[in-house]
Amino acid sequence: MKYNIVKNCVVLTSMMLVPFLNSCSESWLDPKPLSFYTPENSYVDAAGFYSALTTCERNMRHEYFGDAAPLITEMILSDVAVEGTTDKAGPAMNIDVSLLPDAKLNDGNYNKVGWYWYEGYKGIKYANVVIARIDDATYKSEDERNQVLGSAYFHRAYRYYKLTHQFGDVPYLDWEINSPKYDFYSYDRWSILEKMKEDMEFAYKWVPEKVDRGRTTKAACGVLLAKICMALGDFDRAIELGKEIVAKHPLMTARFTANKSKPNTNLMHDLHSVEAKMDMANTEGLMYVVAYPEAEGSARIELMRNGVPYWAAGYITTPDSKKGTAIYLAADETDTKLDNNVLYGRGIGRLRPTNYFQYQIWTEKEKNDLRGCYNKDSWRRMEDLYYNEPSLKKSGNEWYGKNLVKPANMSVSDSVRAWFSWPHYKLFVPDPLNAEKKGGETPWYIYRSAEVYLMLAECYYWKGQTTEAATAINVVRTRAGADPLTAADITIGAILDERARELYYEENRHVEITRMAYTFAKTGKACEVFGGRTYKLDNFSGPGGTGSNVKQEGINFYYDWVVKNNNFYNKGIVTAYAEYKISVHHVLWPVPANAINTNMKGVINQNIGYPGAEKNITPLIVPKEGTVLGPQ
Repeated sequence: MKYNIVKNCVVLTSMMLVPFLNSCSESWLDPKPLSFYTPENSYVDAAGFYSALTTCERNMRHEYFGDAAPLITEMILSDVAVEGTTDKAGPAMNIDVSLLPDAKLNDGNYNKVGWYWYEGYKGIKYANVVIARIDDATYKSEDERNQVLGSAYFHRAYRYYKLTHQFGDVPYLDWEINSPKYDFYSYDRWSILEKMKEDMEFAYKWVPEKVDRGRTTKAACGVLLAKICMALGDFDRAIELGKEIVAKHPLMTARFTANKSKPNTNLMHDLHSVEAKMDMANTEGLMYVVAYPEAEGSARIELMRNGVPYWAAGYITTPDSKKGTAIYLAADETDTKLDNNVLYGRGIGRLRPTNYFQYQIWTEKEKNDLRGCYNKDSWRRMEDLYYNEPSLKKSGNEWYGKNLVKPANMSVSDSVRAWFSWPHYKLFVPDPLNAEKKGGETPWYIYRSAEVYLMLAECYYWKGQTTEAATAINVVRTRAGADPLTAADITIGAILDERARELYYEENRHVEITRMAYTFAKTGKACEVFGGRTYKLDNFSGPGGTGSNVKQEGINFYYDWVVKNNNFYNKGIVTAYAEYKISVHHVLWPVPANAINTNMKGVINQNIGYPGAEKNITPLIVPKEGTVLGPQ
């Protein structure tokens, strides 16, 4: 092999010398590639721009896919889950320590707060290339041009909707940047959202309904526009949009995949199966990120690795203290029900659900709910798994092949990671090409009609129309088999409970609770969940100051709600390496220190409660006309 490399290098060198020896001209030195892939010859038509937007779509997929997916950070900084990796220091348990501007904010072993900042701006950058160059191309019609532009607007607004609820006031980029820039400034979040609303009205008008799966749809534009309207308090427009969307995209209420012939499955297994997300007859799915089984360029979602307990660890022992579980069965075992790996996935418990999600939201009214813990087909408990360690079989141990029993001496740290229940119908994704089943390739919902009904219910709640809110929420509940709610049942808590039941591992839970917190603060509406408590914008993140880890009720709804319902944060649960803690200012996340420190000629504000906030200046306002970085 070495000989061939050397020989080839000699030949290549000799060939390069030939033109020099036969000519006095140096023109042969000029590169003459077969083609250049540059913006000038790529962005010449709609197809070229849609290819550019594929980068935005791939960027969206990364939020949900892979080990320690960024979405987990959104969930563990909320009411539904916490970080479950208790075998080391660093993971986000003590949020007072792990969420600092100069901490590790983009690492699977810590958290992915920084991922949302940097990848959010990457998505904005990709979209801005299309927006800035939209009139450099040739189109079949004005409609085609507007469809491309609308799709780019969607991707930019999709990132800004999240950034303004994760980080508050943030830099506003509205044009392609072609050279290094060190003078960014923070812009008022409300003015950014107003601009995104304008853009999304355009997108909703022009983006077509029927597109390739994974592309931006008209319905997706409508959902995002409705979310932005809700954030701005325009509930009437959000209701108008929601009604239009669900009229065209009804819920799937009858069984519709190959699962319907399988025992111990139900409509929820159908709806969340790989087959359902690939089925073009699925009227409920409004937008997806895509990864198809055995297709080139696809990715594994690794959802079972993230969300299923670490049952294969040494924590699980038999009542007579023997190692109880193994990833692989004994070579001579023929009983497939013992294969925990194949049937449930090889979890490591990164995403540990709270008591709120496992038990509290499943009341008598949800006894028949297909999504809930009472349904033994939909949910799994550790007691459903089996002792399958081959050495147990070899020794004739009496516990081999029996259901698991929680070890009496299991530590808090071990139980956090290895002993909890989970929604099997939602988290199970077949992984046929890998020995350890972590979760394979699948499309994944970004928006569904079910969420739109819950958005409608919330809009009616803010308007005080509780009868209409109950009607909207009951469409989702009735499909699942839950008892209907009455107008008297409607509170913001009822709406958040229903979102948790329906949208686990789909919604950005922290974003949505923060959006509600902003609405309470902006409107001054009394929160019935907390006895009529009201909130204000002027102290939204608390009093501030370095090291200001305030744990006082009544400052923002986000903190009050999370502490009320997350038993880890409200009980001070302690593991081997940390105590679970959260504070008022975590309603917004820290801007990564690197982003601020390298912005030498401008000012990017830090959020109140984090070091550096004392240097903040008044955020700028997005102009209603023209652009900030492009043509004035």
